Amino acid sequence: MDQDLLLKKIAKLESMCDQLQAEMRYLDQLLVEVGFEEGLKTLKAAAIELIDKKQHPSE
Repeated sequence: MDQDLLLKKIAKLESMCDQLQAEMRYLDQLLVEVGFEEGLKTLKAAAIELIDKKQHPSE
């Protein structure tokens, strides 16, 4: 691959990364607003807990 093509791919990946980071920040903010105290971190913990309870209902 030539350098120009690589630079275009890098620019595209950087743009995608920026977009994803913005979406993650927005989602985190929304989760805090609806009651997940630490946003994504709290949602993730709650999801793991629910999965664990589903897999081990008697505990």
